[in-house]
Amino acid sequence: MTLQLRPFTEADFGTLIDWFASEAALVQWGGADMRFPLDDAQLGAMLREGAGDRAARWLFSGVVGGATAGHCQAALDWRHGVARLGRVAVNPAFRGRGLAAPFLRQVIDRIFADPAFKRVELNVYTFNNAAIRTYRGLGFVEEGVRRSAVQVGPERWDTAMYGLLRTDPR
Repeated sequence: MTLQLRPFTEADFGTLIDWFASEAALVQWGGADMRFPLDDAQLGAMLREGAGDRAARWLFSGVVGGATAGHCQAALDWRHGVARLGRVAVNPAFRGRGLAAPFLRQVIDRIFADPAFKRVELNVYTFNNAAIRTYRGLGFVEEGVRRSAVQVGPERWDTAMYGLLRTDPR
């Protein structure tokens, strides 16, 4: 199964919106500031951050056989050469097929193809064991945990911070 990386576009909005059936699923994907349900306005704001030569964010789609199989964003700190991966998701119809690692490898390669970036980092909820296995398999190193960092309904979630340097083995 061949996965291709391409920019996320407005044509992808409807597909991505369908992936999140609850507030918890949306927050797990997009962070505590997301409003359920996900809508065109929220995605449009993200897409606008991706405009220009020094965009604040790059947005990616992973495509398999013409279908959108994955989504990932990278918030860009051009001054410090840091890209923060976030909003990583695999289409529910494609889960369990081993697509996350090759998709993220292409995203990381795209980031490091720009000489401005020396570090890729991310936050992940500590209960998301599948994502953590994927990140570690890609060479990310755990750098700390923010305890009780987010509240979703009555629950509090911890987030782990991971980093990958351009010079780290991958």
